[in-house]
Amino acid sequence: MADMPAPAAASPETIDTLPLRPLVVAYMACTMAMMAFVAMIGPVVRVLGLAPWQAGATVTVAGVLWMLLARPWGRACDRHGRRAVLLAGTAGFAVSYLVLTAVIDVSLMLQPGALVAFAALMLARGAIGVFYAAIPTAGTALVADHVAPARRAGAMATLGAANAVGMVAGPGIAALLAPFGLHVPLYAMAVLPIIALVATWRFLPRDRPASARAPATLPLGEPRLRHALVVAFVAMACVAIAQITVGFFVLDRFGLEPGDGARIAGIALTVVGVALILSQIVVRRLGWPPARLVRIGGAVAALGFASTALATSPIMLWASYFVAAAGMGWVFPAFSALAANAVEPHEQGAAAGSLGAAQGLGVVVGPLAGASLYGLSPSLPYLVVGVMLAAVAAWPARSRPSPANATI
Repeated sequence: MADMPAPAAASPETIDTLPLRPLVVAYMACTMAMMAFVAMIGPVVRVLGLAPWQAGATVTVAGVLWMLLARPWGRACDRHGRRAVLLAGTAGFAVSYLVLTAVIDVSLMLQPGALVAFAALMLARGAIGVFYAAIPTAGTALVADHVAPARRAGAMATLGAANAVGMVAGPGIAALLAPFGLHVPLYAMAVLPIIALVATWRFLPRDRPASARAPATLPLGEPRLRHALVVAFVAMACVAIAQITVGFFVLDRFGLEPGDGARIAGIALTVVGVALILSQIVVRRLGWPPARLVRIGGAVAALGFASTALATSPIMLWASYFVAAAGMGWVFPAFSALAANAVEPHEQGAAAGSLGAAQGLGVVVGPLAGASLYGLSPSLPYLVVGVMLAAVAAWPARSRPSPANATI
């Protein structure tokens, strides 16, 4: 089966007219803010007297809402335009994050009851999830509108690299500012979504009038999207499994104290961010079609995660995570391009929404599956992830792409 069928003529909308910098700013800023919260939630809930499961719930709720609302945001993209939805999502994210920061600040000062503090955190964090769901959905649809099919994976990789920078920088900045108060990093990060909103409003091109669009409703089981949705779900679930288990793995496998274990796990996650940045830069330079990126990236990631199960030292763990993340850095932009290239121009918003729902489901299922598998054996989550990614890598690509998007 050929990797690159003869491309059809690009539609007038796919002529590489999209300035990526505003999207890069939006992706990086929102990811930094989200990851700073994740880094700070442990100390915050400890001071507020909440249980560890409540900390997990405040993180998971955003994934649940992303899963539930990505498709409605996608339909809104087709009905009202990508730019309008992206602006609405970024503005809502900015306001919600500021509210979350204020809730944490007030709770730390007043020390309300655990139930009140937990409810307030869940509501504020949930609002962030509601609006965050619009950002990758609209961003993916924008890339599909303005970037030719053969170059979509490269454009998605640029946005993926921005996400990876946010993954590394958010917790790092939070760690630097935390000594000044647990609320200080969050107030600092609350400025970033506002900057993103200004950048998207000022520099993103305007859409065609909404009346010129033909809104589409794609079923979640749409055959053309099946490959992309399965890859997206598996990729997000595998990453979530690796994130939730690494802290326990280093304690049990290496016999470390909690402080040392947190340091080793933190370095592992930093290595992941660096590998994602580097690998997605490579994707942009290679210009390979998405199907090949999934095959090779999935195989490399499977090898990296499976080797984690055999790690006997922190250095081997870091090396395994680097290899795994390097492979995932090829898979992430590939499934976005697979979805965009499989449908017609007027279906891009609906397709992006379905893709977001699949990713959100992976974020929800992954931690639950990872914790359950880890209870059976510390090595088992990594072996299962390796098998899942190997299966994705072996899945043959569609042989007949959408006529408007021939290069997949």
